Amino acid sequence: MPVLVLTGVQASGKSTVAEALAGRFAESVHVRGDIFRRMVVNGRVDMGSADPPAEAVRQLRLRYDLACLVADRYAQAGFVVILQDIVLGQHLSEMADRIHTRPLYVVVLAPSVDVVKAREAARRAARGKVAYKPGDLGIAELDRALREDTPHIGLWIDTSEQTVEHTVEEILARLSTDAVVNP
Repeated sequence: MPVLVLTGVQASGKSTVAEALAGRFAESVHVRGDIFRRMVVNGRVDMGSADPPAEAVRQLRLRYDLACLVADRYAQAGFVVILQDIVLGQHLSEMADRIHTRPLYVVVLAPSVDVVKAREAARRAARGKVAYKPGDLGIAELDRALREDTPHIGLWIDTSEQTVEHTVEEILARLSTDAVVNP
């Protein structure tokens, strides 16, 4: 069974799209990479700043390693796996190399900065969820890191004008042709 890595900046729609996409398969798993960060009770050092501390990077790599292991194991057990996390820069290539399951797909959600700002404001108003905290990289800076520092592997989709359903349909239609990596 395949593994699909779904990434993008905070508030790009990853969780919502991953859940809807996983719902399209008879046997599927939605692995939320951030769950491994939240499991750390004491000693957690979060990413966020433009120059994160070495311990934050070490914990981020651990989180990615755990997510890859879990994704591979679920795929071996017969599940289609949607692994969703913020994976930017060289970390995206590294994650693709760590996952052993084939086929492996990568999908990058890349809505405009204005759309991410609107989604972030809506999430904050509806649920009180704050993704972009003072002192962390802002939306424009994170978007720049996505577009300029992240290898252009897999399928990149500008979801600015799409509904969740349209995004899922586009992913499914283009999965085997545009999203496959490391065949």
